Amino acid sequence: MDIGFKIKELRMERGLTQEELADRAELSKGFISQVENNLTSPSIATLTDILQCLGTDLKDFFNDTKDEQIVFSKEDYFEKNDSELKNSIQWIIPNAQKNTMEPILLTLEQGGSTYPDNPHEGEEFGYVLKGSVEIHIGGKIYKAKKGESFYYEAKYSHHIESKKGATIIWVSSPPSF
Repeated sequence: MDIGFKIKELRMERGLTQEELADRAELSKGFISQVENNLTSPSIATLTDILQCLGTDLKDFFNDTKDEQIVFSKEDYFEKNDSELKNSIQWIIPNAQKNTMEPILLTLEQGGSTYPDNPHEGEEFGYVLKGSVEIHIGGKIYKAKKGESFYYEAKYSHHIESKKGATIIWVSSPPSF
């Protein structure tokens, strides 16, 4: 682990100059510079003081957990095919149910649909990549074709269907799939 780099990174994230950090930790600017450039190593007590001034502690500073995955490829997707409803759902962000929204890639075969969804808290958004869909909300039907998007509050019974087939990106918040 590059302690100096990590301290510099934390300092810059907090918008502090070396001099400001040095003043808060009661150290010299030169010492902070030497630590950041790995020219000297602080004692545990001094490192603890520096980290406290940066709003963290030894445990979090040395925690080497990997960063969360940001970009996902087809190999990361999880797919479920439903022959009864003639649809295929690809969760394009794996484990998205832990997030506040859940995007999926929904492919509806000719005559395919989603399960009718009971009213629930939240919002749903979609973008039609291919084909056209009918969005059933309560007793009304709305149509969207390739290049169009839709958005609705999920407080009414709703589902999506396609007479000729379609592919859409569908985002639900909170996750409901």
